[in-house]
Amino acid sequence: MLQRISKVDSFFLKSALFSSTILIGDALRIFGNSRALAVQREAEIFFDEEGDFAQFKVFSEPIPLPPIYEPILIDTFQLNPVIKVGTIDVKGLSAASIIQIGSTPYISMEARIHHIRQLLEREETQ
Repeated sequence: MLQRISKVDSFFLKSALFSSTILIGDALRIFGNSRALAVQREAEIFFDEEGDFAQFKVFSEPIPLPPIYEPILIDTFQLNPVIKVGTIDVKGLSAASIIQIGSTPYISMEARIHHIRQLLEREETQ
């Protein structure tokens, strides 16, 4: 892997949550994984034993990755192996996201979120 120097003048980040990565420099591999249940209820009722990911198929199903058949040919020449960045200003990162100034040959990021909306039953009016 080519090694370069990453130089950042200023970096402003308000918040980074849930398996997010901020990396200045090179890495061999980056793996990010985030799972969340987003429950929205019309009534404020909370149960003690909620949040078992095993109850929901979305968290265990394999993610289909299509094969890449096209050959990828890259020819690079780095006269000056320095990555120079001025100012980076980010409001926020969440759910297995990444900001990187550098190079990484292998990155795998996964975020699985199951949204549940629970509404009160309404009597039909005729």
